[in-house]
Amino acid sequence: MGGFLQQLRFLTPGWTDLIEIAIVFFLFYRILLFMRDTRAMRMLLGIGVVAGMYLLAVILDFAVIRTLLAALLQYGVIAALVVFQPEMRAALTRLGETRLARLLAPGPKAGVVDQLVDGALRLARAGCGAILAVQRETGLRDYAQEGSRVDALLSTELLETIFNAKSPLHDGAVIVTGDRITAAGVILPLTQNPVADRTLGTRHRAAIGLSEETDAVVIVVSEETSRISVAQHGRIETSVDERRLRHVLESAMPAGGQALAA
Repeated sequence: MGGFLQQLRFLTPGWTDLIEIAIVFFLFYRILLFMRDTRAMRMLLGIGVVAGMYLLAVILDFAVIRTLLAALLQYGVIAALVVFQPEMRAALTRLGETRLARLLAPGPKAGVVDQLVDGALRLARAGCGAILAVQRETGLRDYAQEGSRVDALLSTELLETIFNAKSPLHDGAVIVTGDRITAAGVILPLTQNPVADRTLGTRHRAAIGLSEETDAVVIVVSEETSRISVAQHGRIETSVDERRLRHVLESAMPAGGQALAA
């Protein structure tokens, strides 16, 4: 009896145990928020089912099933680390999006929002498809290397030139860093998650894909419908008007809403 009571001592935790429980709970909560509505969440649910079956096999002393499930869990975790590398990278990136990082961002650069909004509206009126990836805290240099280096001052006229149907760069994305266009013709990663709106094309899937892996704000102009959409944090908002587009961009800007981190 005394040994049994000794085993139940964990039911009366001390204050250090409560702190540990709170920290673990917070970490799991943040991880679940990062993985919400992603493939990784469905994978996590599957792992939970297998873990429950393993616990049941231990309780019922099913030796063969317990051994098989133990091996599955062991190697399944390694496989998950490989398969869900993009989701993990996005989660680590968002963990780094602290208030301190925003305070260290460069000061305001007037006119960036105006150029982006005006450029998107002009492209929509002209029926030109476009995708503009606007960098925030997370660098986009790795993606820019897949395109053509531009390094020119952001302007509406330059955006119209790049996304003109006769331009060799019009099919790819433009990366905007601060007040400059750093690259054009960039191929972005497509989202692997199901998209509810089946009318959204490759540009929209690429915008969602980049916003899943980074904290960039991605503007999409549909060539077929001339609608403007905005993707951020793995979600896309379609049929955005001028006022809404300006609000999204200004909300994403540090230092008073006029510039993105360079």
